[in-house]
Amino acid sequence: MKRKATDSQGSSEAKRQKEPVSEYCDVEPRKDDDGAPVWPASPKAIEDARAFLKKCAASQLKTLIVPDKDADGLDAGVIVHRTLRCLGASPDSMDVHLVKKGNSIHDEEEREAMKAKNPKYIIVVDQGSRAAPSVVESSDVKSLIIDHHLSDEFPNGAMVVSACHYPPVATSALLTYEICKNLHPDIASLCGYLCAMGTHGDLGNTVKWKPPFPDMTEVFKTHTRKAISTAVSLLNAPRRTATFDVITAWEALLAANSPKEVLNNPRLLSARAEVNEEVERQTHTAPKFSKDGKIAVFRIHSAAQVHPVIATRWATRLTSINQANHLKSPKLEIVLVANSGYLPNMVNFSCRIARCARNRDPPVNIIASLKAVAELDTTDLTQRMGESFARGHKEASGGIVPVKEFEELMALMKVGEKPDATEGNGKEKKGGKTVEKSPQKNTLSNYFGKKA
Repeated sequence: MKRKATDSQGSSEAKRQKEPVSEYCDVEPRKDDDGAPVWPASPKAIEDARAFLKKCAASQLKTLIVPDKDADGLDAGVIVHRTLRCLGASPDSMDVHLVKKGNSIHDEEEREAMKAKNPKYIIVVDQGSRAAPSVVESSDVKSLIIDHHLSDEFPNGAMVVSACHYPPVATSALLTYEICKNLHPDIASLCGYLCAMGTHGDLGNTVKWKPPFPDMTEVFKTHTRKAISTAVSLLNAPRRTATFDVITAWEALLAANSPKEVLNNPRLLSARAEVNEEVERQTHTAPKFSKDGKIAVFRIHSAAQVHPVIATRWATRLTSINQANHLKSPKLEIVLVANSGYLPNMVNFSCRIARCARNRDPPVNIIASLKAVAELDTTDLTQRMGESFARGHKEASGGIVPVKEFEELMALMKVGEKPDATEGNGKEKKGGKTVEKSPQKNTLSNYFGKKA
């Protein structure tokens, strides 16, 4: 005879139901004086960027495209490349510069490498922005920055079009597509799928294309979401490997005319297998928590750039494991994965908002949270961590900081310290011993006891 579920079981089932999550495009966009949406960036900045691209193509002078290493950046870079070709630029006039592992475009090594290619125009896409000297040290070089990362500061002398203050914030591929699609009648058909791939690369394959996002019905009639999702996974793989051969992804994407043409590239396939194996090997690292319970910290040591993948994976999982080990909590906000093996003497870390915190009011702001912790320091920690601390987006941030400074940051978070005892903390006394009230068996201790 089947036993009826108890009231407590029914209550637990109800609690496990998914909370509604608002859609990305549901946020209210900025409006002009007539009430029309202002999106995806300042109209003047968009028009200036279009004029820049037209002038660049007409000049037939050396043009350097500098895309970021992920699917969003690479897709945006190829959109720029195809737009310039449609506008009449010679393929011989265009080149690409891909930043080395662990570097940024602001590093002197990269500035010198870009200058050595003797460009007259430089188009930087999706690289993140900060106050810095000119992109290259030459008054003859004109620079355009297309970006969506949160920043109000940019390299000296550059023309900038940024989406970061125009919600729903466009990805760099989407912003680039919106800039370019009206410059030539062929761009929509040539670049629509690139826009979709870059956007899905940053926002996920389930993002709803609702206004003010463009209507992509025709794109998804021609290219399936599965093909787009798989292509994104493959394009992201080389930059996550220890060899960091981003050029493989760039060349594959530039040569392809559809997502399907990317799917059988041997190096992309082997890179993805390598990354998947490393992610699985590292994912079972057990977390520690900040004393206030707001941050779950996972530490790994890997030459591969798998810390962002693991952060995203755990951020989506953290409602499925019982609070007996503090993973599902009304306090938990941020998942932080720190990788001490990616660069010598440095810690690369990635942060994501835990799924259980995505609908908090006010919203979780990772950049503000990280800076608030650093400001608890009474010395010069923020300065010593440098410009690569707390960069990116409010919802997805991180940093690259020296080992010593990272440990100081962890000490400020009081990672691993037990929270102060409070009443109603889910424990009760039995036979003189403190035990958890919850009978939940799917706990961290037995999950992380499993071998990967």
